[in-house]
Amino acid sequence: MVQNVAIIGAGPCGLACIKACLDEGLVPTCFESSDDLGGLWKFKEVSEPDRASIYRSLTINISKEMMCYSDFPIPADYPNYMHHSKILKYFRMYAEHFKLLKHIHYQTMVKSVRQRPDFSRSGQWDVVTENKDGQMERHVFDAVISCTGHYTYPNLPLKDFPGIETFEGKYFHSWDYKGAEEMHGKRVVVIGIGNSGGDIAVESSRVAEQVYMSTRRGAWVIRQVSDNGLPVDVKYNTRFVHILFQLLPINVLNWIGENKLNAMYDHTMYALKPTHRLFSQIPVINDDLPLKILSGAVIIKPNVKEIRGSTVVFTDGSFVEKVDTIVFATGYNYDFPCLPSDALYKSGHRVGLYKHVFPPNLEHTTLAIVGFIHALGAIMPQGEMQSRWVTRVFKGKCKLPSNQAMIKAVEKDTRDIEKNYIVSKLTPLQVDFVSYMDDIAGEVGVRPSLLWLLFTDYPLFKRVLWGPVTAYQYRLMGPGKWDGARRAIFTQFDRVYQALKTRKMEEKEPSTAGRLLKTSLFLMTGGAAAYYVHLHHPTAMETLLSKIRPQTV
Repeated sequence: MVQNVAIIGAGPCGLACIKACLDEGLVPTCFESSDDLGGLWKFKEVSEPDRASIYRSLTINISKEMMCYSDFPIPADYPNYMHHSKILKYFRMYAEHFKLLKHIHYQTMVKSVRQRPDFSRSGQWDVVTENKDGQMERHVFDAVISCTGHYTYPNLPLKDFPGIETFEGKYFHSWDYKGAEEMHGKRVVVIGIGNSGGDIAVESSRVAEQVYMSTRRGAWVIRQVSDNGLPVDVKYNTRFVHILFQLLPINVLNWIGENKLNAMYDHTMYALKPTHRLFSQIPVINDDLPLKILSGAVIIKPNVKEIRGSTVVFTDGSFVEKVDTIVFATGYNYDFPCLPSDALYKSGHRVGLYKHVFPPNLEHTTLAIVGFIHALGAIMPQGEMQSRWVTRVFKGKCKLPSNQAMIKAVEKDTRDIEKNYIVSKLTPLQVDFVSYMDDIAGEVGVRPSLLWLLFTDYPLFKRVLWGPVTAYQYRLMGPGKWDGARRAIFTQFDRVYQALKTRKMEEKEPSTAGRLLKTSLFLMTGGAAAYYVHLHHPTAMETLLSKIRPQTV
């Protein structure tokens, strides 16, 4: 029987794992290599080897209601998009509230995790750690959870850029970027158009002479500020939208989404249009990049062909002379150096994990990897949901399929990822946020049943169906039910608005005619949507009911 659990890393996923262990009566011991909790979100002026690194101005691009833990809402007065310092404060509040800190051993590096000689019988692990004084210590644990993330090992593909050794300026990976001070008056080329590349290009353009952004495939760019000023994820990451995604063909969804984005700024005109469809890759979330392109502060260029001294040549034959700085925003490799290689199952370009958590080839399911996933959504609720499942598996309350069945599921998952997404060896982790959360919630027995809510709590049903899929929904029922979940859902928009109420405004009651007009427009648009679904999908009701059937706990 599993009792003592080692947790590697005290970032957002590590904290969730500590709490999940305590909730299930397990004894967690968390080893953190740095001097503080927070993982990625602990800013340091100098990047440290084998650790995630962020820049000074970093603000999260997921809104607070969509990123918080399921039973601990972020304070109402915190901004909707938080600076990294606010996120770290939230993690500290969470850790203090649930008394997690006493389980963390700081400045302790896990050097190796190996199966014990009697692993086939016990399922136990030998864990070797090294403290800040260099002293090695050996431990025995019944189970191990790795929470080291996938932003630790920067990918610097210099061999793909002929002539880089002749470059006369300075080049570095975005992992080393801390601020734009060194870019003042410089001519800068940013290679890569992910979220980090977009942020660095925008920030550098405020002080640089000129910024060029090089991209192989282009990118779809979406705004954080959506209709009526709401955070974009609060507006569109709803169960109703998710159900439509299951009903409508992917080509139709791509066409609708791409037209909406192009209505804001034509991606062809801005030289951003990618070679892939909208839902084939996580888009860039950046409100400022289109403006910087429009003002000429950032110039979009194709992939780099070669580098000649201070000149950067692109694949279309154009070039930029007198380049001072090149920033490689070229993503990250991933590795689990302390874990035994034979414990990890390889599937294509990726480490094959059953539902992105469990190695499928071990005799005992006492090793789990939490947070090794990528979706258009925050890692905090995903990591928390994974940790709730992992600890219940450790306790024997949730059963996994046979090794053969898990391997078969992993191979199918790999094929689905390669079919549905633009995948490279750096990004084999992508999932759909709501589908994945619901899948793991189903394993735990906490997936909210829309049908049950419809007949038992209609006001809550409306908010769960039409409102954002916040983590509170997974505390309404089943193991780990939280009495405050219903209230958290009813007040989530209050917390969105509270942070914006920094000046008292006089609000006038809408006229009767105005209320009637608003209601009429709502009914007409809703009726049109329903008619479309009925017309093109005559079995839509049956499909919908299959999506909302009660979950067996």
